Amino acid sequence: MEHKKGILIKEITEGATVEGLFLVKSVSRAETRTGTPYLMLTVMDASGEMAGRVWEDADHWLAACPAGGIVRLAGQAQSFKGTLQLKVTALIAVPAAEVDLSLFLPATTGDVGAMATELRRLAKSVENPFLRELLFCFFQNRKFFEQFKKAPAAKGMHHAYIGGLLEHTLAVARLVDVTCPLYPAIDRSLLMAGAMLHDIGKVEEFSFATHPFDYSDAGRLMGHLVLGVEMVQKRIDTILHFPAELAVRLKHLILSHHGRQEFGSPTVPMMLEAFVLNFLDDLDSKINYVNRLSGQMQSEGYQWTDYQRPMERFLYVLGHPDRQAHGITPAEENGEPEVDPRQRNLWE
Repeated sequence: MEHKKGILIKEITEGATVEGLFLVKSVSRAETRTGTPYLMLTVMDASGEMAGRVWEDADHWLAACPAGGIVRLAGQAQSFKGTLQLKVTALIAVPAAEVDLSLFLPATTGDVGAMATELRRLAKSVENPFLRELLFCFFQNRKFFEQFKKAPAAKGMHHAYIGGLLEHTLAVARLVDVTCPLYPAIDRSLLMAGAMLHDIGKVEEFSFATHPFDYSDAGRLMGHLVLGVEMVQKRIDTILHFPAELAVRLKHLILSHHGRQEFGSPTVPMMLEAFVLNFLDDLDSKINYVNRLSGQMQSEGYQWTDYQRPMERFLYVLGHPDRQAHGITPAEENGEPEVDPRQRNLWE
């Protein structure tokens, strides 16, 4: 039996009575000043997420709402310090097998098959035979590519949804494709390989065993830059006569693409292609971030957002509430690929 989803988070307004299915993103038990226990929840669906509180019988309800579980929830939407949250009055666990998980996890709005085909086409366009074979080691491996197509590009900032890594990688590769003819000094093969592999470590940085995706142990302990270099070197070791100096240059692009050491890069860009990769990656990431904010606005026209901590500023964005908040959207309408924003380096 498949349960009906019910109301979407984006449809919830202040004072509304809420009943529906939600994914529990996080849950913790706390106590009031008088020692009375209560639960702090964050629930989500594909349209967004919202905080919730269970004030009555907290210990009774705790077992029914494990992080990563699906619950049928009843409550009321209330405003607290200017932010909408749910006062939960009842909830019950629902087996994940009885629901469509795509309703609860945000995903790219792009055509995954078409994006995958285009990424492989760009990989085939790399002239250097060693770098081309290295890219084939990743993107022609069916098991790896299935994980790559599912992975987010970050946990909470840019492209933080299923398919986000594919979308972001393709966008940066597209930018490389249009940038290189403008600057003939760039080694296109090296830069294209760097664009396609700069975030490859995110396939191992995230764990796909639970929903929503979280960091793996290796991801927390090492980070995707180091993991990515290890993955690349492992494949290089299988390619006969791969030039050692070429391997060093490619790994430099991966390790320096955050641009600054305080943003997580073990080293800073010291090659032309490394500078370009850092800027193109940053460009795509920030455009995605701002475009998602535009899609979350409640009305059309230019307007101010709340303070955006990752960018340390307020933003003046053009609201497009009729559009989905992520994906390669506006440019698709005109037949052009849309690019999107960055992480911390500032944002991961």
